[in-house]
Amino acid sequence: MKPLKHASGARPASRPSFRQHQITGQFLARLDQHLTDLRNGVAQHSLEIREVAAQLFIHPTHLSNTIKEVLGKPACLVYEEKLLQLAKELLEGPQPVNHIAFALDYDPSNFTRFFKRFTGITPRQYRNELLYRHAAENPEKDTI
Repeated sequence: MKPLKHASGARPASRPSFRQHQITGQFLARLDQHLTDLRNGVAQHSLEIREVAAQLFIHPTHLSNTIKEVLGKPACLVYEEKLLQLAKELLEGPQPVNHIAFALDYDPSNFTRFFKRFTGITPRQYRNELLYRHAAENPEKDTI
């Protein structure tokens, strides 16, 4: 029996294996731990794919290909999206934007570019929008 082929002549894409899902789960767990460490000031540098691959005892290319196959996007994009979410959470607090940038292993100008690339606005604009929304949702009543 011959394997099925698409009309284009190519074989249909196979579904990710149990092992690929396992690797992806381990990657995401290590990524979440790293972001927690960044938030708490324990980690001092950005996570690199080769570091995670070494921890999982696999080749970095294999890890990258597995993440892309299972999640449909590159590992670096997964990291950046999670880092952006952490940045947004930190911007809800009182910490200065420069401190947040340094905590996430960015210099302030690169952090601004990174943030704006994903959101379309700067971190300061994002924070100002949060403050404006909060003020609109919780108007203080004037008392005479």
